[in-house]
Amino acid sequence: MAFLRIHTLASIGILIVLSAGAASADIYRFKDDNGVWHFTNINNDRRYKLYIRYHDNPTLYINDYAKTIDEASNKYGVESSLIKAVIRAESAFNHKATSSKGAQGLMQLMPYTADYLSVEDAYDPEDNINGGTKYLGMMLERFNNNTQFALAAYNAGPESVEKYNGVPPFEETKNFVKKVMTFYNQYKSGAR
Repeated sequence: MAFLRIHTLASIGILIVLSAGAASADIYRFKDDNGVWHFTNINNDRRYKLYIRYHDNPTLYINDYAKTIDEASNKYGVESSLIKAVIRAESAFNHKATSSKGAQGLMQLMPYTADYLSVEDAYDPEDNINGGTKYLGMMLERFNNNTQFALAAYNAGPESVEKYNGVPPFEETKNFVKKVMTFYNQYKSGAR
């Protein structure tokens, strides 16, 4: 009952903050030893992790993740422009995004893929970016650095790309590859 009450109050508070229009407030949370979630808009305790990032201008989200993207890029050998493009296409930089198929977080990791990549919290931006970049790097390696094939594999699975010897004829996958490549070329040219 306490969890429900806290969760309900927090949800109401979040709605009020988000409906404030020009207001700007991030929400942080942590779960205590009794399983009760605690929420705050003041991050002054290391136990709290970012739950909802709020900006008046959604294009500012890219700045929130720039350092993590650059670190993942260096660690897994994937261009930062490509990582940004995948994030933009998959979630529009919303780290709480969930697809109708169950993909989660910035890079829209399916739960079984997240488990395979040892991603503990797919909604944690750093964990998600590292897991998604690692997987993207694996797909690039598997398909000899053919970016379009790697993106198709990221979306439809590597077996589909191998079966069709290229981008599968699925509308969703073809649109995904086209969209990511458009964003990728924009980021490579220095556009925001």
